[in-house]
Amino acid sequence: MIYTVIIAGGKGERFWPFSTKEKPKQLLHVYSDHSMLQDTIERVVDLVPLKQTLIVTGESIKSQILEHIPFLKEENILAEPFGKNTCLAVAFAATHLMKSDPNCTMVVLSADHFIQPKARLLGLLKCGATIAERDDVLITIGINPTRPETGYGYIEQGEIYDTFDGISTFVVKQFKEKPSRPLAQQYYVGRSHLWNSGMFIWTAKSFMKAVSQCRPQMYAQLMEYQTKIGTPEEMDARLKLFEEAESISVDVAILEAAANVLVIKGDLIWDDIGSWLALERINAKDKDNNVTIGETVLYDSYEITAVNAGEGIIATLGISDLVIVKTDRVVLVAHKTKVGEIKSLLARLKEDEKFEQYL
Repeated sequence: MIYTVIIAGGKGERFWPFSTKEKPKQLLHVYSDHSMLQDTIERVVDLVPLKQTLIVTGESIKSQILEHIPFLKEENILAEPFGKNTCLAVAFAATHLMKSDPNCTMVVLSADHFIQPKARLLGLLKCGATIAERDDVLITIGINPTRPETGYGYIEQGEIYDTFDGISTFVVKQFKEKPSRPLAQQYYVGRSHLWNSGMFIWTAKSFMKAVSQCRPQMYAQLMEYQTKIGTPEEMDARLKLFEEAESISVDVAILEAAANVLVIKGDLIWDDIGSWLALERINAKDKDNNVTIGETVLYDSYEITAVNAGEGIIATLGISDLVIVKTDRVVLVAHKTKVGEIKSLLARLKEDEKFEQYL
């Protein structure tokens, strides 16, 4: 049986002030009439029914998710006491699935991706699930680069492994960290490197086997926790697990260390909605290359991203290359070259208690 595991933790700080502790990024309407989390669920529901969907998220926003998406039930949510990076999040879900369905297959997705077309994605996931159920392999989906991007990790593809239903799967030669601009240009021109999308397909059994080999201490902690699932001690054991387990990404902990990793080349329109700059890649621009959401009047202004999520309007005159975000209580104005430093701005705000209410 196939299960969808959606990683929906994180604070979404790079989308402040739109994203706050009370309403994190995954619950925001960024590129459609639905939240990013709801879009992610509905994107794959034709392949995996809702009853086989697990959302891994923080305990602090569990109630918000259930209120925001009324068709979800308690059993769809797997709540972390606090975030501890993606390796533990995915292994946490796999541990629960192994308890109830030891032979299941996992499709692991992130709640903050923009992906089109849906039919193509489902075809890639079906291909990956077929191979994962047949062989002891870990599969990731790589995206054909459309620009020399320095903000993503890359996957260097090796020889072809298999072709199923016209979709090719390759051996992963090497994972690469976020590159410099010249190196990103080499990757883009060379065409043997793919963006690491953070979408994965594997059986729970194969993944937990890899955890036992690559992260034996974490595996032992997970197995101890598994004995408490369904008992009165489960919540205490869960807290102990998250307090003691290593904080590390699944890419570094497992995929870069395992020898049985494959990549499916995904011919998709894909974007990791990681910052305000993503909006200019997925939204239509006006004649002056401005992207606007909400009530705005931009005059003699160019290359502006303006998001009005509050009352009134945003009006500009004679400016360029800025991100302007307005809510009912906060206005953010940032140069596009500085948007990646929003976390530093929030750290400064946290130093003064009077600003805590705006975070």
